[in-house]
Amino acid sequence: MSTTLTPHSSVINEPATPVVTPTSYLTLHYRLAAKNGVEIISTFNESPATLQIGEGQLAPALEQCLMGLSEGAYQTFELLPEQAYGPRNPELLQHVSLATLRENSALNEQYVVGDLVEFNAPSGGKFAGVLRSIDGQSGLFDFNHPLAGQDVIFEVRIIGIL
Repeated sequence: MSTTLTPHSSVINEPATPVVTPTSYLTLHYRLAAKNGVEIISTFNESPATLQIGEGQLAPALEQCLMGLSEGAYQTFELLPEQAYGPRNPELLQHVSLATLRENSALNEQYVVGDLVEFNAPSGGKFAGVLRSIDGQSGLFDFNHPLAGQDVIFEVRIIGIL
């Protein structure tokens, strides 16, 4: 009696490489810089960042750049101001009285032009502005995002996706 062996092919399903979705939890390195090369923040020489997409930890436009990238991806994006932090808004240049400034300061704190000062919002939150000038009555603060009105470089390496 003869036995005939029929070959069977086995399909081994390799696990799909994860990609970034609107609900992903990520570990990544990233760098934000102005187009002129001035670095704003970088994790490439530090511990990587861990964040949840959709939770406001990155600007929405930056999160959108990450959509569909796979684990291990390295990408650099160049964003126009409208795609990143928007144009500069002249209405966000505001005079703050020295009395208000003192209310939000540590005792005898001194400020110089260029300082980033944090203020308490009436809602209990916080907001910050850069001191542009100061006189005997008030300080002129710029409450625009520091990258508003600028082209932005967003460099990213996706390390892990859950």
